[in-house]
Amino acid sequence: MTERFLGSIITSTPVEPSANLENSSASGVWNIHDPLIFGQAEDWPDPTVASPDKFVENLFSCFAYTGTGSNLDIDNGIDILNKGGLTWFKRRDATSDHQLFDTERTGRYRIESNTTDAQVDEGAVVWTPLSDGGFRVTGDGGANIYNSSGHSYISWTFRKQPKFFDVVTYSGDGLVQDKTISHNLGATPGMVVVKRTDTNGYNWYVCHRSLGLTSKYLNWDNANAQANGPIVSAADASTVSFSRNSGFNNSGQDFVVYLFAHNDGDGGFGSTGDQDIIKCGSYTGDGSSSNAITLGFEPQWIMIKNATASANWILFDNVRGIHTGADDNYMFVDTTAAGADGELIEVTADGFRLTANNSTTNNSSQTYIYIAIRRGPMKAPTAGTQVFFPDLITANQSGITATGIGFSPDVIINLVRSNANYGQQICSRITGPKKQLFTNYFSAEATTNGTALVSFDMDGYTLGSDSAGTGWNAYSGYTSVKHCFKRAPGFLDVVAYAGTGSATTVSHNLGVTPELILIKGRNVTAEWVVFSRNDATDHLHLNAGDATADEDRFFNDTAPTSSVFTVGDRAEVNGSYNYIAFLFATVAGVSKVGTYSGTGNDINVDCGFTSGARFILIKRTDSSGDWYVWDSARGIVDGNDPYMLYGPGAAVEVTNTDYIDPLSSGFTIT
Repeated sequence: MTERFLGSIITSTPVEPSANLENSSASGVWNIHDPLIFGQAEDWPDPTVASPDKFVENLFSCFAYTGTGSNLDIDNGIDILNKGGLTWFKRRDATSDHQLFDTERTGRYRIESNTTDAQVDEGAVVWTPLSDGGFRVTGDGGANIYNSSGHSYISWTFRKQPKFFDVVTYSGDGLVQDKTISHNLGATPGMVVVKRTDTNGYNWYVCHRSLGLTSKYLNWDNANAQANGPIVSAADASTVSFSRNSGFNNSGQDFVVYLFAHNDGDGGFGSTGDQDIIKCGSYTGDGSSSNAITLGFEPQWIMIKNATASANWILFDNVRGIHTGADDNYMFVDTTAAGADGELIEVTADGFRLTANNSTTNNSSQTYIYIAIRRGPMKAPTAGTQVFFPDLITANQSGITATGIGFSPDVIINLVRSNANYGQQICSRITGPKKQLFTNYFSAEATTNGTALVSFDMDGYTLGSDSAGTGWNAYSGYTSVKHCFKRAPGFLDVVAYAGTGSATTVSHNLGVTPELILIKGRNVTAEWVVFSRNDATDHLHLNAGDATADEDRFFNDTAPTSSVFTVGDRAEVNGSYNYIAFLFATVAGVSKVGTYSGTGNDINVDCGFTSGARFILIKRTDSSGDWYVWDSARGIVDGNDPYMLYGPGAAVEVTNTDYIDPLSSGFTIT
């Protein structure tokens, strides 16, 4: 028996970890020696090798694709073959029913969230979970519902996992009692969805914890306000009961049940096992543009319903786009409508904000329920190729789609190599594909009309036609390089925030203390402000070559932490404007933020790498000097290495210098 500290702030009943670390349920506060004791016995979860089940990126996926009309494999990394789950499809570019397949009813049967119809028998298996994660869909015979050639689709995949999601089917037995079924959610459900599947004409019923699981219900297939139940008559961590009086236990009738968890500081996810990934909650609309909902995490998928008035079920995700200060793409769960655009919502580092007076999201005094799922990844990267890719683009390729990046980028910086008329442009997923900033100027954010500059695809990006001459798809004779970055714990976070005019903290999800922060006002002409790891009173300017200068009003003389950074009252970082911040840190073997002192001789800069650096950004800090950038796509070699400048001004690539050389552990300054 191990020692335990007992007291008012320490649990008196800690749960010992099980031998099966993959599903360990260890909880409570332990003696500091206990992890060592259990670790020596190989009976304590190691955060560095935590089970894949602990990370949202292995449990849920938003995946966009273009149909082929024939067998199509979607590699979303979700193991539903062995674990079970649900995939939900919706065509994006035209009207079409929502299509839901789950492992309990097999891939032969689909059901539609927006109708009262029975499940449809496809006559053969058309949705097949794959052994290496993801799924295969066959051609849909021209029905345009999940894989018709040339059409665009979105899929949402939910994997079975305690504290996250479960799916169950049952048949009524006709007994004069409520129907009780078992589930593996491991917690009282936050939301229960049930539908009769064997015949037409039966609604989808939704019971939500915020309305009272056993007292009220909504229908997924229509916009009606809440009605009195019960549908669910009882629920706990292992069972849920459905009312016989409401027709949920009639003999021979078949039902499907989807159960969504609600984490409230007890999710048990993440490397440290103390994170939440799903919330089922409610809020009151206020009709303003700043109604903020706190979740404790940044969401990637949000479904909202006005419970007290007739309004559609509205659905957002960050693959189709939840943008700050730009239109979002949304769909309605209860209609066939294609995706539509409107500025209704934005995500924050710890939740989301409603930005419009709209009946589906934020009418004054209305009660809204929601379900929100955390953005991934939650696990830090283990290789630089997971989070950075430098992509060379040849000239005059209208609408080019770049694939093989290895990830879906969150930030892309465009450098036109051979024409000084273009700056160094930056687009981010969080602000949308039609907005850009220039790293070498202090102009406000620019917005294009019509065609996106660049879209963020599942394994790369697509460039617009560049009819406006923006430089993203450079004209004939010009080439460019795109620096593609992915947000990941410990490596990069991107935060859009509104200034307050007085010193304040801004939340972030980097998970570690940032070592480099780049901040730019989006709707104001102001310089880029840079915080480096040296001193919270020091700052640099990305768009200028000046040396480090002291000014405590930029960062309020306060060092950042693993959860917040502080901004003072300077207009460049915190006036009555909107801002974006890019936060970087060191990940062992992946990235390095550091310093060195010049000697006049060759200097080996050890970054802790094994295969050399693929991206190098250097700025002299004790005197004026440009921001030099090299990458492996253009060449980091023995001999001349092409470089460009992230600022200031616009300049063509320089190819006749040898300032750096390759080094397996980092790079060499020559």
